[in-house]
This record gives sequence, C-alpha cells and structure tokens, in this order.
Amino acid sequence: MEIRGALDLRKRQVLIFLVLLGLSRAGTESAHYSVAEETEIGSFVANLARDLGLGVEELSSREARVVSDDNKKYLHLDLLTGNLLLNEKLDRDELCGSTEPCVLHFQVVLENPLQFFRVELRVKDINDHSPTFLDKEILIKISEGTTVGATFLMESAQDLDVGSNSLQNYTISPNSHFYIKIPDSSDRKIYPELVLDRALDYEQEAELRLTLTAVDGGSPPKSGTTLVLIKVLDINDNAPEFPQSLYEVQVPEDRPLGSWIATISAKDLDAGNYGKISYTFFHASEDIRKTFEINPISGEVNLRSPLDFEVIQSYTINIQATDGGGLSGKCTLLVKVMDINDNPPEVTISSITKRIPENASETLVALFSILDQDSGDNGRMICSIQDNLPFFLKPTFKNFFTLVSEKALDRESQAEYNITITVTDLGTPRLKTEYNITVLVSDVNDNAPAFTQTSYTLFLRENNSPALHIGSVSATDRDSGTNAQVTYSLLPPQDPQLPLASLVSINADNGHLFALRSLDYEALQEFEFRVGATDRGSPALSSEALVRVLVLDANDNSPFVLYPLQNGSAPCTELVPRAAEPGYLVTKVVAVDGDSGQNAWLSYQLLKATEPGLFGVWAHNGEVRTARLLSERDVAKHRLVVLVKDNGEPPRSATATLHLLLVDGFSQPYLPLPEAAPSQAQADSLTVYLVVALASVSSLFLFSVFLFVAVRLCRRSRAASVGRCSVPEGPFPGHLLDVSGTGTLSQSYQYEVCLTGGSGANEFKFLKPVIPNLLSRDSDMEKAPPF
Repeated sequence: MEIRGALDLRKRQVLIFLVLLGLSRAGTESAHYSVAEETEIGSFVANLARDLGLGVEELSSREARVVSDDNKKYLHLDLLTGNLLLNEKLDRDELCGSTEPCVLHFQVVLENPLQFFRVELRVKDINDHSPTFLDKEILIKISEGTTVGATFLMESAQDLDVGSNSLQNYTISPNSHFYIKIPDSSDRKIYPELVLDRALDYEQEAELRLTLTAVDGGSPPKSGTTLVLIKVLDINDNAPEFPQSLYEVQVPEDRPLGSWIATISAKDLDAGNYGKISYTFFHASEDIRKTFEINPISGEVNLRSPLDFEVIQSYTINIQATDGGGLSGKCTLLVKVMDINDNPPEVTISSITKRIPENASETLVALFSILDQDSGDNGRMICSIQDNLPFFLKPTFKNFFTLVSEKALDRESQAEYNITITVTDLGTPRLKTEYNITVLVSDVNDNAPAFTQTSYTLFLRENNSPALHIGSVSATDRDSGTNAQVTYSLLPPQDPQLPLASLVSINADNGHLFALRSLDYEALQEFEFRVGATDRGSPALSSEALVRVLVLDANDNSPFVLYPLQNGSAPCTELVPRAAEPGYLVTKVVAVDGDSGQNAWLSYQLLKATEPGLFGVWAHNGEVRTARLLSERDVAKHRLVVLVKDNGEPPRSATATLHLLLVDGFSQPYLPLPEAAPSQAQADSLTVYLVVALASVSSLFLFSVFLFVAVRLCRRSRAASVGRCSVPEGPFPGHLLDVSGTGTLSQSYQYEVCLTGGSGANEFKFLKPVIPNLLSRDSDMEKAPPF
C-alpha cells in the first residue's frame, strides 16, 4: 500500500509539472511600454484602460491591480483614471546591469471573472554615468628595443550605461611616441591598446607620463581619465607565451573559500630578470576581483568569495603574464559555476482573502507565485495543497497560481480552514517550502430559526391574574451574530373572531407568553394561535409554531337549582298520598353547575326535615322518596331543605326548599304505560299539574253526594267502561313542558288523574310515575282496584 501511494503521489506531481510547463510556454495578451530611467515618481506611463479595451469603471469593479514578477511595486494603477504611473524612480543600471534591452515584466490581474494581461516595461538608458578606470595609474614597461607598431594592452574603463551612452572611444594625451588603437572584439567591448608609433630611447627618456581619456557616446558626452606611466626598459626581445589561449574549468557553487580553481603557466625564453614572469588579471571587472585571486608567481587561481550560480553562472577571466622586461602574453580562463540544489522554493503572496462568505462558490482566496533560484531539475517545482479540502489550485501563467474554493461552503459545518501550500522542487535532495493560510468562513443568513417543538400545549387555570406568565416558546438559529438573533411575535389568528391581541402577549426577546386578562372557562375553554420566530439577518428568515392554550376549570360556580324554583314566589307544594309505599317517588330536585369535570359533579343531601326519617334524598340524582309507610299520625305538611353540593375544591353548595302535603283519597300509585305515547310528550310544570289535581279532588268531594245517585243509576250501563282508567292519547297539553335538566321533572316522569266508578263511591287515582327505561312499552295497563 505504501508503494502504491508513493506511485500515485509521483503521478500527480508529474502531471502538475507538465501543466506548469505548458502554461509557462503559452502566450498571453501583452502590452509594451517604455520609460526613461530616473523618471520622477508619479510620471505617466500609459493609459492601461484604453490599451486593454476596458472601461475605467470595469477596472474598479473588477479590482484591477498590477503585480510584478519580483513582487516589487514599481508601477501604480490609478483606478479612477486607468493611468499606469511610476511608483518609484527606476535605475536601469541597478535593475538590469549590462543587459540590454532592460525589460521589466508585470501582470495586470482582474477578478470577476479572473483575467490576466501581460505588461512589459522597457527602461531606457540615459547618460547618467561617466566612464571610470578602476586603477588611477597604469604602469607599462616597454623595452627600448620594441619595434614600431607594437601594441600594449591597457586597462579599459567601466561605464554602467549601455548603448550609445556606453563607452565609445579612448584618446591619449598628445605625445611623439604613442597613439591609441581600438581593435575589434568578439564581445563588442572597446579595449584600448597603446601602439608604439616611434621607437623609444632609454638614454633619452626613461619614463613617460601620459593621460588616457575614455569618452562615452552620450549627449553631451562624458569622460574619465587615468594616468599612464610608461617605463622604458632595457631591451627584451621575448615575451611570455601561454601553451593555450583558453582555459576552461567547472566549479560547483558550494566550493569552500580558499579552494584552488586552476593554475595558469606561461614561458619566457629570455634569461635573467627578463625571464621572470608575473601573473595578473587584466580587463577584470570588480566581481572577478572580489571572487578570485591569482598568485603572481605561481599563477594559481584561488576562490576568494563564495560562488552563487543564481547570481553569476560563469566568469571570463583575462590573465596577463608579464616578464621582467615588460613583455606580456595573455590567455583567458573560463570558470563555469555548476548549480547544486541549495535554494528551497520561494512562495510570494500577491493577494490574499482570509474571510470568504459561505454561500460563494469559486471564490479567489489567494494569488501567489513560486520561484526556485536553482536551474534544471533543481529549479523545477510541484505545487500542491491537502486533498481533503474544498479548495483547489489553478495555474494561471508562468509560475503564478490562484487558490480558489471549489464550491459553496457551510459555516455551520466548518467555520475555519487551515490550508498548507506545499512547493517541492525536483532536485537531489528535494527541498520544499510550506506556506500556511487560515481561511475564515463568514456567516450568511441561510438558516431559519427552528422551534424546539412544532406545537406547544399550555394549561391556564381560569380566573387568572392579568399579565400572568403562562409558558414559553423557544427557537434556535444555527447562524451566528445578528443572523442568529431571534425575535418572537404573534401571528394573525386564522379565526377572525378570536380577539388574540386582548388575550395573550409575547416577549419579543425570550418568547415568554403572558395572559393579558382573566379568562373564564365557561366562556372560553381553549384557543389556538401561531407564534413566529424571525432572525435579524438580511433577508430575514422566519418559522412558526402552533400554541394551544387549554383553560382549566376552577370551582367558581355554585350549583343552581332548576326545580323546584327558588325565586321567592309562592312555594310549590307537592302532594303525597298517605298510602304511598316506602321508596315512593315524591319529586326530584333538579340542579346544574356551570363548571365542568368534578367541579360539576353534584351530590344531594337532606339538610332539614319537618319529620326526620320520613323522607330521604338520593345523593346522586336528587330524587325525594318516602323512607317508610305513612301513618295517620304523620303531620300533613312537611318542609324539606335539600343541600346541593358540587365536588370542587373548595366545594360550593346551594339549598332547595320543598313543601310536601300528605293527602287522603288517592289510590295506589299506578301508571300504565301508554301504548303510543310519543317521545316528544312534554309537561310544563309539575306544580301546575298538582294544583289542578288538588282542585279536582276538592270539586269531587263537594259534588259527591249529587254524583252518587247518578253514578248508581248509570253503573250497570257503564260497568264495562269503568274497569279501566282512561289515559289521554297523544302528547300532553302544551302547558306541560319537559325542560329535561333545565326545568322541573324530566320526560321520564308523567302522572295521570282520572275518575272511576266503583261500588257506590268515586275515587281519585294518583298513578305511579312512568319509567320508560324500566317498564316495557308493550305491558298492559295495570287495573286500579276499586277503592
């Protein structure tokens, strides 16, 4: 597995290297400008917007900027005018040295979309340097036997200017023996040679002092001078000679100081002092003299200062061998510096964005360039980042890269990314450079508040105090900052009849709900409304939840007696036959309670009675029944006080007062079941019915004597018809109304009064109550035995 991973990594590195190599050879759009060196800061170079065909507004909106290859800000782009201006004075000689033309490379970077333009700025030379001689005095020894036309090498002057402003000519002060000759050179440089025009005579003049002048081609021209000291020597007819004119050596750049480079040796056929040779550098630049040194006796060339392939790749050293008689020979030593992998890759960040919004895709994070000062494989590089990041590297041109996000990010999943840019060269050993970038993901309002519950159920007991805290709703937002600040509000109710604004309110900051007024369970048992949660983002996002408020009943209503009426009017008197058996239903106390649940469970209790033990009250339904047989000793009038109590906490109660009258002359209670009694038969009031019955009994007793004779005469003819008591067919009269829980007796209690003829006596029959759920509708009517 390790070998396979290494092979995959090498394949990716080779692929990236091929892409970089292709991009470095691809052409790009470019613009060419020129400016003279030493031009003042802020000087106009060109209108970049016009040359690139872009509008000034587009330059600003696309954040145009100028990036140089060495990341120095030589130029400044004015985004208001589109002008390209100098940001500092340019010294061509410092920037390019002897290289001509001197061209600086820049890139114009535009974003949205990302676009690059190549800009080349040529720095033109001005004549700001005079020719200078490194030696203030040039000593030349010439034998008097030197033939006319002999030439003598001289140190050349140095001029930092190039082109027409560079060194163009040499002149020597007027004399009768010498003139200056400028020979053709393969490197197109001008080297002065002193030519003997007239034979020297040691005896006449042993020493000559001349002035050598170097003149450049500027306008006006500039010049430099040095003293030429010529010593005339005695005759020496052999000059030193080198076995070869060119020596070539290769030296690694990490060669230690003081190391031997090469040994140069020349021969002179002369003897004595004329045969002694000394070695020196000539036409050597300042860099050569600082880097190398030569032993004047042995001709050994040694290293004086460190070599750096990235600065100078080769040195051409001219070596002069001079004998004791002043004759000299020359050769050239070519020192080639060999590169080693001693420079790690360099990462230069041109622009960086450390905070990007989470919803932006393909966002430019960083623009950077990579550089390795080495050459060959040592200078080839591979650039990469971690594989598990939502970012990728995009090569642009040359060695420039952009770090771009490949998709929209999610701050809620990961709010920070640490990106390591790794640049590795292909040298041996491989060197690498890592650059770390921390990218923060800024929040975007892309998450709506979410309630902890989709619906809330709150319980509130009635008769609450106003502004009572009844509960809370809570919502959270996964965003951050103001995007996560939640505000609560009540939404308009779906039921337009619900006065929600007068019932509840909500704290906009924490979601606490308050009841605005006291609620009454009997008026409102429950209600629903919607609560909204809105964040403070832009645009704001919201969600809603359903809140259901259940009003809990409190025992705040006392029982209300429906029958018998307790309105202060004439008391209602119930008639009870003395022949009633124990358990006989006298009447029923009917009451209701406005509360609900156990607060509305009613129980009945006999509180007071004229004769205790005679009557009883059923605790659950309020029925008043006889407890025992009635006797003649029992008083006729009875007053009962029935207590009606609910099951609340604390319990509430009411009392009902009943007036009972014991009467004689009624038959046994009996009530046949009507065959076709409709279900809608109703009784208005039991009190009215009993009053009518009492009046009928009184009338019957008053007319009993008169009716006795008539009944006796008619008895035989009516014997068949008086065996049964007639029961009214159809519904009860309209004034007998069934109030069924809201009036007097329920529909289950009906009474019948009828007259029967018997053996010489009339009787008033008070029948039993009809209980439909206990008696079959198909049962025969019970016969009333004659009194």
